[in-house]
Amino acid sequence: MKHALLLLTAASLASNLHAAGGFYGDAPDATHPWAIHDMNRPQPPRVEPGTFSSQDKPGTPPSDAIVLFSGRPEEIEKWQSDKPTGEPTKWEVKDGALQCVPGSGYIRTREEFADCQLHIEWAAPSKVEGDSQGRGNSGVFLMGQVEVQVLDNYNNPTYADGFASSIYGINPPMANALRAPGEWQVYDIVFRRPIFKDGQELDPGYITVFVNGVCVQDHTRLEGGGGHMKRSTPRPFPEKGPLKLQDHGNPVRYRNIWYRPLPKRAIEGGDTSLMSEQATAAKRAGIAKELRSDAARLEGDARMYRLLESLCYADDAQARAEGEKLAASFAQAVQATPADKLESRKNEVLQFQKAMGYLAKFKLLPADFVPKQQMDALVKQQGWDKKK
Repeated sequence: MKHALLLLTAASLASNLHAAGGFYGDAPDATHPWAIHDMNRPQPPRVEPGTFSSQDKPGTPPSDAIVLFSGRPEEIEKWQSDKPTGEPTKWEVKDGALQCVPGSGYIRTREEFADCQLHIEWAAPSKVEGDSQGRGNSGVFLMGQVEVQVLDNYNNPTYADGFASSIYGINPPMANALRAPGEWQVYDIVFRRPIFKDGQELDPGYITVFVNGVCVQDHTRLEGGGGHMKRSTPRPFPEKGPLKLQDHGNPVRYRNIWYRPLPKRAIEGGDTSLMSEQATAAKRAGIAKELRSDAARLEGDARMYRLLESLCYADDAQARAEGEKLAASFAQAVQATPADKLESRKNEVLQFQKAMGYLAKFKLLPADFVPKQQMDALVKQQGWDKKK
């Protein structure tokens, strides 16, 4: 009995959601495959959030994150030397941190990835030695290509485009949000690689960086990835690449390293609000097909609305003919209702009028569609159009 009630409640909820969402916001157009407030648009996947770090304890990643280092010694196997031979790294795991061994060289992940949200925490040595680029220097290389600088710039000036959290050689950070040497610094990075097609740049790629919760890079263009002493120019990146950490001669420590892959952008065929006309047409055709498949499992008014709703995405002669026939049947049935019973059908009629008005507004049905005119006249006759 309890199971049956749950199913009934779920079915009722789905019906209410459909009634609220269908024939409501502006219809799909040439570059927007979904209507405004479209209940047919996929729901966001559930992600359980993680926890924030403290100086004493690293936080936990969100549920869909891919962990690259959480402090366990065996996770060193996820990393290797960046030398061509790909030999095991000489970096060490100490007290839950991945620590650079000066002179051992860069390290990289065995795993490769591209667009992502990256979380990484680092700490420069508490004993201050050196200045400018010689103090607590390392680097985080997205795809092994673009460096987000790691440097102890707490009361330590250097050239601005080599400052901590700069996109090295490209853009300084908007602020210095570093904590004191020896304390853990938190980088949260959103990375989008450049997109090229047939040698032409379609998207230059961007990086957004937060340092200890402060935005310091706001959608910064990659300009080819940057580099040392030489200005970089736009260039294609590989499909995927490793995360690299730099050995710059300082025993910098890292902890709590994880990433979340990001969905494709529209220019790569991803599902976004604004898409190319070709991609939009394909997406709209797919949505219409799903709605018509759904309609095939329904009966009566529910079938009618689903078929007519499918016309908002892509026309189809068979769906249109059946939808219009069911609409005519609905209007005839209402007109045949005894006068003393009409009030009980008020909500049905108003829902029908709303759907017909929407379809006519966006020229998906003619304004003089007979069932629409019949129900418009009935609503006016009954005074149901008057606001109370």
